[in-house]
Amino acid sequence: MAKHGRNDPCRCGSGRKAKRCCGIERGPSDQSLAQAYLRNAARAAVLDVGAIGRDELQALGDELRDLPAREMSLQVALPKLVSPALARLMEAMERDDPDAGEAPFYELLDTLDTGAQRALLARGVVALRDAGGLEPRLAATALIDLASGSRVLFGASLLEAAAVRAGLARTPGGLVLAA
Repeated sequence: MAKHGRNDPCRCGSGRKAKRCCGIERGPSDQSLAQAYLRNAARAAVLDVGAIGRDELQALGDELRDLPAREMSLQVALPKLVSPALARLMEAMERDDPDAGEAPFYELLDTLDTGAQRALLARGVVALRDAGGLEPRLAATALIDLASGSRVLFGASLLEAAAVRAGLARTPGGLVLAA
């Protein structure tokens, strides 16, 4: 069977070209929009970072790991249904066993680390910065980290979200969720 071209009549019988009728998606994908948002946010953030020394860069990197504990919008949205990997990670956290939690953590990281999730975190960083809740240099470092593909902030966000879901950490508002 020959491939149906974009300029061929649509198979639904409307008489319109396929590119203007059924089943033809137009415009950029959600993934490419998320990546574009991240790139633009990081490009603008570079100006906020400016010239920075190695020690200050290290300190900002360390602060990135603490951001998800400060604000719920900086935590990865976990799946509503607890996957086996998430259950194993939460169990390892409850037992305080980092070795048992390593494999499920990386499995979840590979599953959840998408452009759309990173863009959501970046939007949370921008909103928090614009509201005055986050120092511009730290926000810029977070945006650059998210756009670069680094997993520092994303991984910390995943761990904090899992700890909150397991009832082992308080939400920034002080609530402890029952597991």
